[in-house]
Amino acid sequence: MGHLNRRAAALALCLAFGVGLAGCGQKDAVTADDMGLGNPAAKVTVIEYASASCPHCAAFNNEVFPAFKAKYIDTGKIHYVFREFLTPPVQVAAAGFLVARCAGKDKYFSVLDAIYRGQQAMYQSGDVKGTLLRIAQSAGMTEPQFDACIADEKAQQALNDRVGRYAKEDNITGTPTFVVNGKMLDGEQSLSSLDAAIAAAGGR
Repeated sequence: MGHLNRRAAALALCLAFGVGLAGCGQKDAVTADDMGLGNPAAKVTVIEYASASCPHCAAFNNEVFPAFKAKYIDTGKIHYVFREFLTPPVQVAAAGFLVARCAGKDKYFSVLDAIYRGQQAMYQSGDVKGTLLRIAQSAGMTEPQFDACIADEKAQQALNDRVGRYAKEDNITGTPTFVVNGKMLDGEQSLSSLDAAIAAAGGR
């Protein structure tokens, strides 16, 4: 009965966010925890599972995402959903996601973009905290707010719970992983590969 109730709740969320029932499988059920961009009523939903500490995720963000966003998100052709996953160094990924969420939903993606674009320099310098602090400050956070954010045990547990759920229920084992209306694409994707997957899903 609990499983049925959860399934019904997932379908209700899909309807509330305008996701068609045909694409409302386990991997496509949008939840309040998700960070999204674009048109929630779009026929195609593209979910990206990524880690803030993953170089391949940073490469996608820096090299492919701007054109992908202009072509599909800004035009309302898809609903893009970002889901956080943790890869080594896990502490770096977790701190990055905590800071992005503390900055607020309206600044989440700009903070994440700054983390990805500063990732290589951060690894080279070894100054993870300093880099994240500067990014947080550029988003309007004070140093005490930053310190409280990355020390928030409740937020950390919520992040761990989300990651555990994605691993168990959505079978996510690495990043980046993309799901286009239920079809999984493993690894870093080119714009052309996403074009093909979106077209196959009935996107324009």
